[in-house]
Amino acid sequence: MPPATVRKLSGTLGPLPPNPAMGSAKEKWVVGILGEGPSAVPRVSTHLRAADRFGTWKSRWTLGRDDYAVLPGLYAVGSPDRTSPVLVTANYKMTFDAVRKELAGVDAWLLVLDTKGVNVWCAAGKGTFGTKELVRRVDAVGLARRVSHRTLVLPQLGAVGVAAHETARATGFRVEYGPVHAEDLPAWLAAGRVATPAMRRVRFDVRDRLALAPAELVFTFKPALIALGAMFLLNVAGLGFYGLVDLYALAGALFVGCVLAPLLLPLLPGRMFALKGAELGLIWAVAVCLLNGWPDAPTLAWPKALAYLLVLPALAGFLTMNFTGSTTYTSPSGVNREMRRSLPAMVVAAALGVLLLLGDGVAALFAR
Repeated sequence: MPPATVRKLSGTLGPLPPNPAMGSAKEKWVVGILGEGPSAVPRVSTHLRAADRFGTWKSRWTLGRDDYAVLPGLYAVGSPDRTSPVLVTANYKMTFDAVRKELAGVDAWLLVLDTKGVNVWCAAGKGTFGTKELVRRVDAVGLARRVSHRTLVLPQLGAVGVAAHETARATGFRVEYGPVHAEDLPAWLAAGRVATPAMRRVRFDVRDRLALAPAELVFTFKPALIALGAMFLLNVAGLGFYGLVDLYALAGALFVGCVLAPLLLPLLPGRMFALKGAELGLIWAVAVCLLNGWPDAPTLAWPKALAYLLVLPALAGFLTMNFTGSTTYTSPSGVNREMRRSLPAMVVAAALGVLLLLGDGVAALFAR
């Protein structure tokens, strides 16, 4: 890390409150300190180190995800002064890194809210990236005495969590919304904070959707392991004959619900996520049956084949429906409405399928 530099903050009146972000002063991504004492401001690098990128990769796979956060408070990029813009973001380390790496050559303040290590979009929905925390953080760092202007730049995806008029009334700072993506911040600032239509558009393209797949796969690993364990125990008890076919049938449904359906989401017919996943799940179930000789010379008994046609679409639909909380396609009310409509059908289909599987095992036992 380059030697830390210290610079006086000019134009402040009276003692400033302690800046909680100073607890990060020894982090490798801090390259300097503005000011002195506990009220000083860490200056962050706009270059992501290998450790930062590795941390992002681990977080994608949910390794250490629960504590992947930076301390809230005020940070500096470049050499900001009292006229420099104040950019507000979340304290999720991946979000923090995504913002700072785009600000090379920009002098700005970063006001980091305590979102409990959650990204802006999800934190805004949960209320942690919200009016109360924003007001509290502006006051906690003495922002009114650090800058001469009265404007806070918030990410557009945080708009649902912040009441701009309440923020202005409580702090004296008006809220302005920047572009959707951090990569557009330099151009937006250079253009006098005027956004093009593209800067306001939420793309959520294939790359964005695939970035969420690792976490979805990890979340399903434990339930899948339990299901496989139950099949093993049924085999041991002589109440089932589960093997390779059941393994790849289950694995395929997990892949469909966690990866393939999100990947093809805009192309699949219907509006409900559960329906989109169930459509692909049904195709996979039919493929499993065809791979096992249906309808000419089936190696599967008809109860097991019918069970696949019920269970696999229900499972894929349920996993795809979980994706609603990760996208910008849905609203909370829409998610609740979809759950009310689709969950009962998925539960009934899965329950019938499991009963058929168990019945098939018992029938095979008595047929010996």
